[in-house]
Amino acid sequence: MIEPSILQRMRDYASLNQDDVALDIGAGLGFLTRFLAEKCKSVLAVEVDDKLLTVLSEQLNLPNVTIIAGNVLKTHIPRFDKAVSIPPYRISSRMLQWLMNRRFDSSVLIFQKEFADRLVAPVGSEDYGWLTVLTYFHTRCELLDEVPRRMFYPQPNVDSTIVRLKPRKPKPFKVRNEPQFTKLVQCLFNQRNRKVRNAVYPFLRSIQAKSAQDAEMIARNVPYSNERTRLLAPEDFGVLGNALFS
Repeated sequence: MIEPSILQRMRDYASLNQDDVALDIGAGLGFLTRFLAEKCKSVLAVEVDDKLLTVLSEQLNLPNVTIIAGNVLKTHIPRFDKAVSIPPYRISSRMLQWLMNRRFDSSVLIFQKEFADRLVAPVGSEDYGWLTVLTYFHTRCELLDEVPRRMFYPQPNVDSTIVRLKPRKPKPFKVRNEPQFTKLVQCLFNQRNRKVRNAVYPFLRSIQAKSAQDAEMIARNVPYSNERTRLLAPEDFGVLGNALFS
């Protein structure tokens, strides 16, 4: 990111204060990290690239910045209040799931525009998928400003979007088993155009280790069995999951 106004905007959207610990995933050359350090208690700057880590260590000699070497998905990350970062686009899905399983006050992130659109896609649309359902379940998601590709160097082939996430408290609906609910939603969207009774069958066979006969019987009797997966609202997935995990 080579446009300072975008970094300023991200910091403002996060409403950082002197009590906050901020997380910068993929700190790179430290431009955003430095902006954050001016407004918050401390910054955890995570970077996996050895060459960039050398630059960070030389350029960010700030008392309230802690540089963490490693992949954020595999490295121990201390407690933080807000994630404010431009994470590598190749880990967007995994990083978002990682974030949903952490405690945080809010997050302001830049994602590829197409990815950001999927987070708030309408039910039944082409972009609607498991990411939409899980994002809705865990957070309130806002798409803020579009970021043209020219504001990066080197310039990528895609435009981007600033996204703000705030955890839902309480959740919009209850599920009996969150890990299994996540797997169920992901499995069903692998067959998004099939009817639920057909799409849920592989889940029952592989994850719950049901016999073929048992799985077929359960699949015929689940809620929304005759609906197409892509037409189920997030709350419907909750009903379906709770029926299976009762």
